[in-house]
Amino acid sequence: MANVRTFWFRLLAVLLACAAPFQTIPLTAEQVRVRHMEGLMHGFLALRTLDGKRLADGEMTQIAEGDRVTSRLIFRFKDGSVYDDTAIFSQQGAFRVLSDHLVQRGPFFKQPMETSIDASSGQVTVRYKDQDGGEKILRERRDLPPDIANGLLFTLVKHIQPNVPQTTVSLVATTPKPRVVKLEILPEGEKAIASGNTKHKTVRYVVKVKIGGVAGLMARLLGKQPPDTHVWVLTGDAPAFVKLEGPLYAGGPIWRIELATPAGF
Repeated sequence: MANVRTFWFRLLAVLLACAAPFQTIPLTAEQVRVRHMEGLMHGFLALRTLDGKRLADGEMTQIAEGDRVTSRLIFRFKDGSVYDDTAIFSQQGAFRVLSDHLVQRGPFFKQPMETSIDASSGQVTVRYKDQDGGEKILRERRDLPPDIANGLLFTLVKHIQPNVPQTTVSLVATTPKPRVVKLEILPEGEKAIASGNTKHKTVRYVVKVKIGGVAGLMARLLGKQPPDTHVWVLTGDAPAFVKLEGPLYAGGPIWRIELATPAGF
């Protein structure tokens, strides 16, 4: 029995090594339509464990110039670690990522990494350190789909109609090898929240990562399938992000991101 098990794992390893690094699964995907023009915004966030321990202070900003928007999400951890994601996207009828630059550095991350994506040229550059601490650079040039959502999840969920049963977009995941995966975004139901004496409605979305090919099979067999992410969005005429529970980075624990008030108020 042990020899049979070893044979199958070796066979799967060979198939995985031969699989195309950017292989995707045949799911229909399309760009999310713009319901409200994105503009100037500055908000404060808190990153916590699920039991409420505060890990990092965050900020989310947007600056619009014409139909082009620069969005930045940054978390500063108590031990000096930093998560810093800057995405530039257009909003001509539908959202389209133009570029994304993500920095993950410090002891909070299993593998510090810097990823740059130029969507127009398809250039993906990943800088990281190997197990021995040596600097490594991976460069890939591919035909990236127009619906990639890197750096844009907080924005996209505000524009998805709650009555749409499923929205599928693409994501360039780096582990550190770049791979295009699919994100399935599905509404899970509504919930009322209160601000003082005022009640508001939120909708909760679940975001599922779908990995294609042999890599997806290996992830399921080895229990490495990424966990779901849950996002709460305020509904109404002015949709707004409320809360997220899920991993901040590939292979990371499930944390909570929620709105916060700056200290001193």
